[in-house]
Amino acid sequence: MLYNLFEFLENQYQLPGAGLFQYLSFRASVSVILSLGISIIYGKKIIKYLRKNQIGENIRSLGLEGEDQKKGTPTMGGLIIIISTLIPVILMSRLDNIYIQILIFTTIWMCIIGLADDYIKVFKKNKKGLKAKFKLFGQYILGIIVGLIILFHPDITINENLSDDVLIEINENSKVVNEVKSFKTTVPFFKNNELDYQELSNSIFNGNSNLIWIIFIPIIILIIASVSNSNNLTDGLDGLSAGLSAIIVFALGIFAWTSGNVVFSDYLNIMYIPRAGEITIFISALFGALVGFLWYNTYPATIFMGDTGSLTVGALIAVISILIRKELMIPLLCGIFLIEALSVIIQVSYFKMTKKKTGIGQRILLMSPIHHHFQKKGFHESKIVSRFWIIGILLALLTILTLKIR
Repeated sequence: MLYNLFEFLENQYQLPGAGLFQYLSFRASVSVILSLGISIIYGKKIIKYLRKNQIGENIRSLGLEGEDQKKGTPTMGGLIIIISTLIPVILMSRLDNIYIQILIFTTIWMCIIGLADDYIKVFKKNKKGLKAKFKLFGQYILGIIVGLIILFHPDITINENLSDDVLIEINENSKVVNEVKSFKTTVPFFKNNELDYQELSNSIFNGNSNLIWIIFIPIIILIIASVSNSNNLTDGLDGLSAGLSAIIVFALGIFAWTSGNVVFSDYLNIMYIPRAGEITIFISALFGALVGFLWYNTYPATIFMGDTGSLTVGALIAVISILIRKELMIPLLCGIFLIEALSVIIQVSYFKMTKKKTGIGQRILLMSPIHHHFQKKGFHESKIVSRFWIIGILLALLTILTLKIR
């Protein structure tokens, strides 16, 4: 919105300083400051409103230390993150950009699903919340929509061969030439680090390129559902999910910046994705919102993220990764999310298997997800969170290094 306004003022009236809005770095910086300010200043007011209306978390009894102190803590804190993200995005980004449109739609769509889940938990006093099949259905619909847009929208392209002549023409005319519709994605640690979904589809369906959606869309659905739900499982300790999400989003911001910048992508020998640089604005706003939310969510938390936040942020991480062609890096970048989800799957599977064989279910962990296992072993909540953050930072750094390690 402000981008278009100041572009008009610069072109028509040569307003001093208006040209700053042409720079992605300036708009990204302002987005961080705005989102951080909104989340801290108005977050306090939202917490007061939620507490006044007794919109608190119904804590399920797990027999953990400090459990009673958390009862009644306001939930639906994801609203702080969502509001603090969308306002700077609307103000600072180019709303005609297809990537921004996809991310705004993802935010609103998953916010509705998360709100429905939290509403059932808080007001209907149903600790299970929205049934899992309805959550998955909403994530499937999102995956189908995102997948179809990527498959058919003409503005979602890449430029594979950036010769010196192409670079000169882009720099002089601010236009992208030789764009191609491609379904390649980045494979970490390999020298020829690209996987082409089109070639994969052709090999399976004997060269029928029209059937790529049978391969591509299920992969998109799987990624969105996996990351969204694993983030939801991770949201069990004060500041754990929000802190890890901020680390992951920061790393994705570096990927979006380099992939959308013709000079950096050429230097790093990675795919140049025209118009993807604008995703940096959304990521900057989301990062600022998450850090601002941590102001109130760190131990002892005065507000919980709720499914409104965890499902939405997880889905956004997945969709951003897909849009910048880095979805195959998710197992490494979101390693803690993966471990949390696997701990639940392994625990439940082993319990059912042993119960079927012996009649008595046995457990591998003291409690799942794995962060509760460490609580049961006597580790303080804040220590678990801090150590998981450190591991998350190391995984993010390793993921960033994959730009050069091949």
